[in-house]
Amino acid sequence: MNQLFIKKIKVEKPVSFSEAEHLLENQTITNSIQIINWEEFSYKPKVQFRIGHIGNEIWLKYYVSENHLRAKETRTNGEVYKDSCVEFFISHDKVNYYNFEFSCIGTIHLAWGAGRHNRKFVDPKIVEKIAIKSSLGNEPFEARSGDYNWEMMIRIPVECFAYSELNSFQNLKAAANFYKCGEETAITHYVTWNPIGTENADYHRPEFFGKVQFE
Repeated sequence: MNQLFIKKIKVEKPVSFSEAEHLLENQTITNSIQIINWEEFSYKPKVQFRIGHIGNEIWLKYYVSENHLRAKETRTNGEVYKDSCVEFFISHDKVNYYNFEFSCIGTIHLAWGAGRHNRKFVDPKIVEKIAIKSSLGNEPFEARSGDYNWEMMIRIPVECFAYSELNSFQNLKAAANFYKCGEETAITHYVTWNPIGTENADYHRPEFFGKVQFE
């Protein structure tokens, strides 16, 4: 099982989006999403991420190199997993978890619950508090193939944990997994940070989350 230490970023005042990205780059290390769990989905894009926090916000940045893009979903809480997508699932109570899913143009899906079924969406008005920017822009497009490199910076305020009484990430012990997928890209793929020991592709398996410790 992977373990991840999430550093507290040193900030002395409120910072802009670009300043936050610069601080994250300078104060954290990269982690790789590179595990293939299911043989029938062997395509593996190169994916890395950085993560940190400032107490009331998680800062997350993905770096992706892949050959097939798709970005059709524009609805908040829509089917972003069908597009070229990066994801972050986290549980802080050992029962329920949040699934943060981000398409390559920054469309967001966010829900909460104990398993794949009967999940509760987080209100889109709250989801929209997430600041997000992709190097691919935010306009939808049809499937493309070639050699693509893109980055995405994300700031997640603690308010997005809407079904939890959570005020700060300071010293929080949690469990999480980080993913890359694209169910309806030219080559369907499912790549993970922590291994998943299921017969079929399934990200909604918190028993296979890795341990995370917030500073």
